[in-house]
Amino acid sequence: MDDATLVERLERLGFSEKAVETYLSILERGSGTAAEVADATGVSKRYVYSISERLEERGFVDVADHAVPTEIRARPPEEAIDALTGDLSAIESALDDRFARVDPDVREFDVVKSRPTMLDRISAFVARAETEITLSIPHAHLEELAPDLRAAVDRGVVSRVLVVDAPTDESPDVDGIATVARAWEYPTPLLLTVDATYGVVAPVEMVTRTKSDQEAIAFGQEQIVPVLVGSFMGNYWPMGAETYVADPRPLPAVYDNFRHAVLDATLRLREGESLAVEATARPVDGDEWDTLSGTVVDTRQGLVEPATNDFPVEHSLLVDRGDEVVSVGGNAAFLENYETRRVALDRSDAD
Repeated sequence: MDDATLVERLERLGFSEKAVETYLSILERGSGTAAEVADATGVSKRYVYSISERLEERGFVDVADHAVPTEIRARPPEEAIDALTGDLSAIESALDDRFARVDPDVREFDVVKSRPTMLDRISAFVARAETEITLSIPHAHLEELAPDLRAAVDRGVVSRVLVVDAPTDESPDVDGIATVARAWEYPTPLLLTVDATYGVVAPVEMVTRTKSDQEAIAFGQEQIVPVLVGSFMGNYWPMGAETYVADPRPLPAVYDNFRHAVLDATLRLREGESLAVEATARPVDGDEWDTLSGTVVDTRQGLVEPATNDFPVEHSLLVDRGDEVVSVGGNAAFLENYETRRVALDRSDAD
């Protein structure tokens, strides 16, 4: 790097051109008195004292004012840069904290460069959850997110948590922070989806390493979430061992999240219960919404073991309407006979 470029780069740190020349003069000598530096740079001793104080505050020099005359010693550039890097890292963290508070709706896609900011963004998204959370998280970071996940579950949010890089000799404690949980001993990319709107995807290196050049993507994009959920349910969720399944909600229950209704129906049918269903539905090839009612006779799902679906995105209720058995799916269903908006489950008269 030539001298002009060096001066220009140092000026970006907030020093004037004359201040940079003063510092370089000290650096070339290793040390010197204020008079010697003033003579070499053509500035006053008063200015040398003033700029030396600023340089000392920034970690570039040490001022031995106990000596007579006062001696100014350059610190090794490596130490100075380390001190400067520490300052910049602290500034970055503070700025990231402020940036993370910006309403995520403002940005459809956002590149996140630091792990603390990524975790802050996950926390903010989980706090917004109203119906559903899908999360793949390393065991080491589960405790950090536990309060936000617990609050979401308390609000009635269905939470599917895959704990990865998990110890093989113990099951992660997910009681109260997950509706269904699985554990896998291998690391995977961090993935979060919230409702049908928000998400975070991060490479495994960014999560497991203190310092990494990898970057995460945070987004608020409804078109992306179903794709990620399908990928998660098809590629990662089946790899984990089931470690926890919460009890179904008390009946009668109304579900805005269809997969939650399928989960609870599956658990109750396995206990031999008879379930009545009433849903706002329409044929997948139609436009008119109407009330669909009947008895749930089976489910197709991959939420709990054993899985009974043929495709990762297949989560259905099989409903006996008296004259026929139809398949009922959630929002934007295409494999089933009917799409639903809201589902209510109750015990049938047969119970």
